[in-house]
Amino acid sequence: MKAEQAEQPPSFDRPGIGLGTGIVPRGALAIELGLPSHERDRDADGLRTEQLSGDVTLRTGLFEHWEVQFAGSPWQHQRSRLPGMASTRTRGGGDARLALKWAPPTGRESDRWALLASATVARGDAAFSEGRQYALAGSYEHDLSDRWTGALYASHSRGDGERSTVWSPSVSLALTPRLSAFVEAGVTKARGEPRQTVAGAGLTWMWTDRVQLDASFDAGLDADSPDMQAGVGISAYFE
Repeated sequence: MKAEQAEQPPSFDRPGIGLGTGIVPRGALAIELGLPSHERDRDADGLRTEQLSGDVTLRTGLFEHWEVQFAGSPWQHQRSRLPGMASTRTRGGGDARLALKWAPPTGRESDRWALLASATVARGDAAFSEGRQYALAGSYEHDLSDRWTGALYASHSRGDGERSTVWSPSVSLALTPRLSAFVEAGVTKARGEPRQTVAGAGLTWMWTDRVQLDASFDAGLDADSPDMQAGVGISAYFE
């Protein structure tokens, strides 16, 4: 994502796999909504699964270079169907997450980085809960030019006997002062599970100086990855 400019709100963390490096100042609030996200997959047995989910993240500053985040997924809707059988539908809520973000100065305007430590509380319905999880994620951004930015994101999570690691490089381009595009790839490796690899793209549009609209998608690049993940969202900043 682009470097923050004076009198502009900090960069939002959505969309995409990675993590923005902007920090919400103390006394301000950022609200980021997924409206909704959609995932589609078909496994080796022909089981087709589609899931719609709505998610919300609240971000507010603690003090300089630090912010706290509260995130959740209030509603989930999943439909599954085996060949020759009737589909089954499941509805419910997902887990809640508390996170702390730190983005110290680097001394160079072209370079930015941030760390995010989070704890997931297994309060969701059984079909949509991943259990208690703890994660540490980091993102580094470098401005290649006035319009191009490269980024590298990594995260590691563990809990309930599970652990997984995610890597995601991305490149973004400022098409106009308000419209930006990005391409990304992501690799996920969970213990005891095949590696998953996806790639995709997205757009962000600053509808106003403090409201961002976004749309993005990722497609699976192998048989073990979700066939398609897509979503649209809106983010708003309040002082």
